[in-house]
Amino acid sequence: MSDPKINQIRIRTGVLKRCVKERQAYEQELTRETERLNTMREQQRDVYEINKQQEIINETAMLLPDCQKRITAAYHDLQQLVEGVGDYAENEIYSAAKALLQETNIP
Repeated sequence: MSDPKINQIRIRTGVLKRCVKERQAYEQELTRETERLNTMREQQRDVYEINKQQEIINETAMLLPDCQKRITAAYHDLQQLVEGVGDYAENEIYSAAKALLQETNIP
């Protein structure tokens, strides 16, 4: 049977990975939609279409602070869990969690 602490580390590592991936997807979407808006303006598209595109950009931009807040919470949860169990240094899941914490690097 798997150790419950290692299982919790695995779960929280997955949560942090998913949150980081989600933020990256929103950032890419924001870039893509902004480029689309610029193209629409260059083509002098209808004002209604341009305003709708701006709304899409604003909605995407509003999601980023929430993503960052969830990343920070997941990071600190995982960090506390990893610091609380120091006797698993040889474990692969523990090592992956430590590497992700270093890679994410939130103060």
